[in-house]
Amino acid sequence: MLSRIAESLFWIGRYIERSDGTARILDVHLQLLLEDPWIDEDTACRSLLSVMGSLPPADVDQVRREDVLARLAVDRMNPSSIAYALTASRENARRAREIVSTELWETLNTTNARMPRRLQADRVHEFFQWVRERAALAVGIVDSSTSRDEAWQFFTLGRSIERTDMTARMLATRSLTEASGPSWTTILRSCGAYEAYLRTYRGMPSARNAAEFLLLDRLFPRSIIYSIQRSEECMSAIDPRADRVGHSNTVLRALGQIRNDLEYRPISEILNELPQHMQRVQTVTREASEGIRSRFFPTQAEPSWIGEIS
Repeated sequence: MLSRIAESLFWIGRYIERSDGTARILDVHLQLLLEDPWIDEDTACRSLLSVMGSLPPADVDQVRREDVLARLAVDRMNPSSIAYALTASRENARRAREIVSTELWETLNTTNARMPRRLQADRVHEFFQWVRERAALAVGIVDSSTSRDEAWQFFTLGRSIERTDMTARMLATRSLTEASGPSWTTILRSCGAYEAYLRTYRGMPSARNAAEFLLLDRLFPRSIIYSIQRSEECMSAIDPRADRVGHSNTVLRALGQIRNDLEYRPISEILNELPQHMQRVQTVTREASEGIRSRFFPTQAEPSWIGEIS
């Protein structure tokens, strides 16, 4: 497969997952601001922007809900926004048009064309629901109509890397501030994990069980461990050369190290330092992405989040 085709498929997967994850995080936290009058809006909004790798507006003293929406939802120049992700996924599909299916191209093209340039205050939840539905439609088209060849592996690898990162960001928001962090029930619902959690643990969410489910459950597709394992499987399928001693593949080494650290560290220790551990997960996803770029896309510059260190 041509390097530019593989790179485009990888980033289509990442950008689709980024739009979905960002919509979920914003939906939860902006709704929380409306429901809880005791939350300091400026502190909560600044913390949310920080977790999402974005800087607050320089010309405002008090960051408001509207500023977060403008920055992370409709700003087409901000790499961590929904609008940017939808546009970028469509552009990558255009570059790989000879291998992207007609159905996927039409879905991404239509989604980008219908992306609003501003949001009405009373339609925000509907917008986030629309973003999640369009992401699910694109992923469903790929999963149901693509052969499990290198094209599917690169697309799924991108999705899995990004999902690992987005779930880590979601969990990091649990400790934004003592006053404004969402409940574990809220986080489970935002990940689409609440009902799956209830079927697994058969009880109301506790901090330990909810964190354990979203971090370590090997059967739930949005857990960090599941996403890391899927990334490892895709990498092994794309680059099947086996090493007799250790791993020379830098991507597999980075993913394996963070997976082992999470699996074998007591959950209580992870909970006590949740933001730091989630920051490490995000660092590993950047290292893995850089390793993939160096190995398979050596001539292209990697699109990155604002604030990422290359």
